[in-house]
Amino acid sequence: MKTITIDGVEYTPKQSHDDKPLVLVRTFSAGVHVGRLAKRDGREVTLADSRRIWSWKGANTLSEVAAYGVGSGSKISQPVASILLTEAIEIIPVMLGAVESLTVSGWPK
Repeated sequence: MKTITIDGVEYTPKQSHDDKPLVLVRTFSAGVHVGRLAKRDGREVTLADSRRIWSWKGANTLSEVAAYGVGSGSKISQPVASILLTEAIEIIPVMLGAVESLTVSGWPK
């Protein structure tokens, strides 16, 4: 990784997660999350820029959510920088058509 030293202090550029695939992760007991797949080790999955999907409308299955996204009235949390999910049971790549609706927070009133 590139670094730069200024006045004796070494700096590294902020790491972008845009090169990591966007995925949906269904867990055994922590619900469904969408984020950038940073690391996987067995059932442990680390997501960057992760959001929890509390509920969704406009799709019947998680496969459809990953392919087409969610409809209005869905509940998606604000992002967290990173989350470690310890009981991942399903990882689904998000298709381009679903990205926009899955990367905005929404909480209907």
